Amino acid sequence: MSRRNFKVLYVSGEVSPFVRISALADFMASFPQALEEEGFEARIMMPKYGTINDRKFRLHDVLRLSDIEVHLKEKTDLLNVKVTALPSSKIQTYFLYNEKYFKRNGLFTDIAAENDLKATAEKVIFFNVGVLETLQRLGWKPDIIHCHDWQASLIPLLLKTVYADHEFFREIKTVLTIHNIYRQGILPFKVFQKQLPEEVSSALHRKNDEVNMLYTGVENVDLLTTTSKRYAEEIVHDGVQTYGLGRVLEEHQDNFHGIVNGIDTRQWNPSTDKLIKKRFGLENMEGKLDNKKTLLEEAGLPYREGVPVVGVIANFDEFQGAELLQASLEQLVALDIQLVIYGSGDKKYEKVFQDFAAEHPEQVSVQTEYSDTFFHLAIAGLDILLMPGMIEACGMIQMFAMNYGTIPVVYAGGGIVETIDELSGSNGSGFIFHEYTADALTLKLQEAIECYQNGEFWQQIVSEAMNRDFAWKNSAEEYGELYRKLLEKP
Repeated sequence: MSRRNFKVLYVSGEVSPFVRISALADFMASFPQALEEEGFEARIMMPKYGTINDRKFRLHDVLRLSDIEVHLKEKTDLLNVKVTALPSSKIQTYFLYNEKYFKRNGLFTDIAAENDLKATAEKVIFFNVGVLETLQRLGWKPDIIHCHDWQASLIPLLLKTVYADHEFFREIKTVLTIHNIYRQGILPFKVFQKQLPEEVSSALHRKNDEVNMLYTGVENVDLLTTTSKRYAEEIVHDGVQTYGLGRVLEEHQDNFHGIVNGIDTRQWNPSTDKLIKKRFGLENMEGKLDNKKTLLEEAGLPYREGVPVVGVIANFDEFQGAELLQASLEQLVALDIQLVIYGSGDKKYEKVFQDFAAEHPEQVSVQTEYSDTFFHLAIAGLDILLMPGMIEACGMIQMFAMNYGTIPVVYAGGGIVETIDELSGSNGSGFIFHEYTADALTLKLQEAIECYQNGEFWQQIVSEAMNRDFAWKNSAEEYGELYRKLLEKP
């Protein structure tokens, strides 16, 4: 097959810097651009949430993409589209909007606590059908639609059913990447039954009265990937890690590929980063201290010379380590550290962390409002990044951190360990704890702090971390080969 510029549409519920909930947003901020450099034409579609600032991101309306009809079983809703370029690239990013579904916060969630799962099901149906209707109006036919996580997992089934006889969609292949296997889109079946034709609703994977969106996607997609080789092996063969998807993943394992994440080393480069206080590099590390002081000031904590600043940047849920972090708090403040907790999520955990920070105002800060500037400042200003997540497909924050001389302390769950050389003797770029307990976490962090106190040794670890090559090139080449092989199939 000739190496013409194949077209790929990326569909995701989050893309940084527009919306960031998890590492998926970081992936989407750089991966499509990496594939463009491999010779593919990339575009992105995502929801236009009410939280996205049109002026800040220069979103503009597209007249010919207004009042697109989204035909559901019992009604037709209208869809409007705004567009902008993905920052630092020319990749067109389309924002699908309907005031009823997305005016408020509107973020997708499959967690029942404090959330309306009926409304989430309605939003995800509207978005998935809306993607296909927008493509028709746009007249841009992709060779591949690359779906990410459960929020886009209905598309492969729609293409096999209601859109199967549409000339426009013939020969389009689908890819699904699993970033967060524990988030599967468990939603009420009656909403799908009410809004989608029988040929779609009857083909959904469901258990009792609930649809599993991710399972449905796995069953119907042409190619399945996840974000590291080790994670791919774990979620196929380790019953605990599969969260109920073990059997279907095993059935599709010949078509299931693990490819480790990369990062955009132009965007995440301390010597050129415009969002941090002062740029720096291995030959000139003084700027890191300036970022540390600014970070502490922004977080409302005093600067204490010689005391490491430890940060947790995560979604507040049990999978990302909120439960373990809560159990570790008293032990953490007993160490001589400053602690910055940055994230949002389950309100239960937000309150626990905020109350704890109020009890320790000189040592602990909690930041729950996402800002791209603060995100970059935290990566640059922290000394240590603590990642208490239970399972991480691969993640990208630890790679950002190492590029900025911020040393990760992580749990050995999932593919994250593929990106870190565990400290052994005098060599290594990070610290890994192997038991998922507060004691193990604290002991490993304490080990990192002891190394930090040995300035010369710490600088050696920092140097090794900053010299790692996390660029997308090798991984993008692997994806490019998978894409081409997929398109060669009849």
